[in-house]
Amino acid sequence: MESVIDPKDAIARRAAYELADGEIVNLGFGMPTAVANHIPPGVDVILQSENGCLMFGPTPRLGQQDADVANAGGQPITLLPGASIFDLATSFAIIRGGHVDTTILGALEVDQEGCIANWAMPVAPGKYSPGMGGAMDLVGGARKVVAVLQHTDKKGNSKVLKKCTLPVTGRGVLDRIITEKAVFDVTPNGLVLTEIAAGLTPDELKSMTDAEFSVSPDLCEYRLCA
Repeated sequence: MESVIDPKDAIARRAAYELADGEIVNLGFGMPTAVANHIPPGVDVILQSENGCLMFGPTPRLGQQDADVANAGGQPITLLPGASIFDLATSFAIIRGGHVDTTILGALEVDQEGCIANWAMPVAPGKYSPGMGGAMDLVGGARKVVAVLQHTDKKGNSKVLKKCTLPVTGRGVLDRIITEKAVFDVTPNGLVLTEIAAGLTPDELKSMTDAEFSVSPDLCEYRLCA
């Protein structure tokens, strides 16, 4: 019997394939932080945390963490040989200066125009719990922007939309969208489905997706890093 993979773990394992050898990579807090645990063998990247760290590695084992060493989400990280710690001004100089090759950001919503909404969590009608962090700088400063999120909310409503309904972090900034169901490329002609979860058909995916998308002629099965 096949084991069931947790959706968030599947997303992190797929997102790890977005990283290329030699890149400087920023991982947003939430699901993206787990990508550090699944970087493919032979891929050597420099991970950057917006709170002021360069060259960190996987999540430490319980009991091996250092309370003074954490990522932007407050989660413990390991420092690799040659790592450096610095202030926010230096960290955002790296981001705003265009030195980040790829950023992987969690999202509340994304849309077919490449927009991402990831900072204003609705807590009541007309009220939001804001938490912009460095996302606005990252979507403008990184060369490649990847959004990761679960395909639907707890009620089964699509989070991949024709148009974002929440306050937008950046318009037309996404290069790729990864959910536990699918991978979409964001192109000038709209979303293109490039990978799909095993056992799911494009028509079934369309029934659970608000956004419109075309299907790549090279569509393949969803990939997972170990």
